Amino acid sequence: MPLHQDGGRFQRHTPRGADLQMARPPSRAALSLTATVLNWAAAIRVAALDCAEERNREVCSAYDIHFYPSFRYFKAFTKDFTTGENFKGPDRELQTVRRAMIDFLQNHTDRNRPPACPALDPIRPSDVLSLIDHHDGHYMAILFESNSSYVGREVILDLIPYENVVVKRALDADAAFLEKLGVSSVPSCYLIYPNGSHGLIDVAKPLRSFFSSYLKSLPDVRKKSLSLPVKPHEEENSEVVAWREFDRQVWKLYTADLESGLHYLLRVELAAHRSLAGAELKTLKDFVTVLAKLLPSRPPVRKLLETLREWLASLPLDRIPYRAVLDLVNNKMRISGIFLTSHIKWIGCQGSRPELRGYTCSLWQLFHILTVEAGMHPEALADTGLGDAPQAVLQAIRGYVRTFFGCRECGEHFEEMARESMAAVETPDQAVLWLWRKHNLVNSRLAGQLSEDPKFPKVPWPTPDLCPACHEETNGLDSWDEGQVLLFLRRHYCAGNLVHTGAAALAPERAGGRASPERPGGQGAGSLRPPSALPPRARLSDELHLGLDREAAGTFLGMGFSSLDMSLCVVLYVASSLFLMVMFFFFRVRSRRWKVRHHHPSV
Repeated sequence: MPLHQDGGRFQRHTPRGADLQMARPPSRAALSLTATVLNWAAAIRVAALDCAEERNREVCSAYDIHFYPSFRYFKAFTKDFTTGENFKGPDRELQTVRRAMIDFLQNHTDRNRPPACPALDPIRPSDVLSLIDHHDGHYMAILFESNSSYVGREVILDLIPYENVVVKRALDADAAFLEKLGVSSVPSCYLIYPNGSHGLIDVAKPLRSFFSSYLKSLPDVRKKSLSLPVKPHEEENSEVVAWREFDRQVWKLYTADLESGLHYLLRVELAAHRSLAGAELKTLKDFVTVLAKLLPSRPPVRKLLETLREWLASLPLDRIPYRAVLDLVNNKMRISGIFLTSHIKWIGCQGSRPELRGYTCSLWQLFHILTVEAGMHPEALADTGLGDAPQAVLQAIRGYVRTFFGCRECGEHFEEMARESMAAVETPDQAVLWLWRKHNLVNSRLAGQLSEDPKFPKVPWPTPDLCPACHEETNGLDSWDEGQVLLFLRRHYCAGNLVHTGAAALAPERAGGRASPERPGGQGAGSLRPPSALPPRARLSDELHLGLDREAAGTFLGMGFSSLDMSLCVVLYVASSLFLMVMFFFFRVRSRRWKVRHHHPSV
């Protein structure tokens, strides 16, 4: 079902026009696409929804958005809930997406086509002659084009908001007919004037923009007064973030950044997957194991990660609902001494604007810390099933980025780098340097793009002023002293360089397990999921296949049991039943043997 934004809340509605939703941060490409089809808004509306924003987590999860950018199309007059049709084009160039939108509109039947969307199918030569003979007092433009051309349909949609002009399209299949009209090449525009005269129009180039501009400039052609969605005021959506001062010359690591990153990773990014099974579940288990064993963190966070690791390792199920993971992260079981902040607070990873740096910065820091700690404490992963292979941590990181990281394009680039050279890593030190090289490679690729923060330019790191010994000159060219780089990385990403400034205060009742953390997003987060915005809940039998329903379990006998508690009860119940059945058959067989011996005594 299409969505519209109403005062910050997303609600379900039945639109008259088709919708395209882009689950991604509104980039320049998204804004350009919105501007390109602004004239098409009566037929199809374009909106951008940022699924990287925590406040949109519930909506993006309901619509099954795992990665961004994702494009979804919603047909007009849809009454039942639907997650939309996924865009599967060869690329995400504006022209490709625009043409896919046209195909999507044409796939509407006449019964459910948006009323403001004109017919996009080509007309026959006989229809052209009829239009020439019976003009209706307005301009009639006919675009002749090949079957594969989109120019005619684009011009038709461009002229939707304009009155006193109608645009049709015709194909170039009948060469004799085209010759009769004087059409020597396609695309060409044949114009019938209000007074009945007609002929080809002369434009500099046979392009969509030239045809549309010419027709809009005709006398008496003017814009209609259309009631389109009102754009929210900029000040209503502006987000002011207070800058937190920190010493950029020292470049310490901040616990607040790492814990904010863990919060986003566990409560937002994983939430895109309603259930975890097979390779996905194995990937999560491996990554959580690496986190629990290697990440230097405060005791409540360390205990949370270790508890999550033990629970995942002991699960007898091959599929679990994500909500069970969330229950544990939110400490719904009231386990003493575990806590993870439910708020994002960036310090060293803060950006000059809310959409810059933040989580990706925190994730890179997390990855570097894990590789450095693995080299300094090789015994940490013993008896975990990951082995002592120098690639163990890198492979866990690779699996997480490929499976769970929201930016699909970023994950594909990381996977490509891993395929090319990760197999050559043979020591823990090489693992540290491999990740450092690839991080610099990513920074080089992203330098100058929209994601670059002007306050934190993407330059080769560490910079000469931060680590002079890391840089040397060979034959007049700047190069790296990788031995010094390794020493620097060990110092920079070690536990001793962590600063607890700005980390969330641990309330005694939370750290002690007597109260659970509030929901992600802070006060009012619960209002982000109106019942009408989510799909109907699955039957209880479907939930039991994945684990017990959280809400049903949460009110069971008024005891506040979580889905984890209830799933363990189910496992114990099944195990007890199997044990009783085995004992029953065992004693039954013993009884029969005793009867046989009693009636037929041996001589």
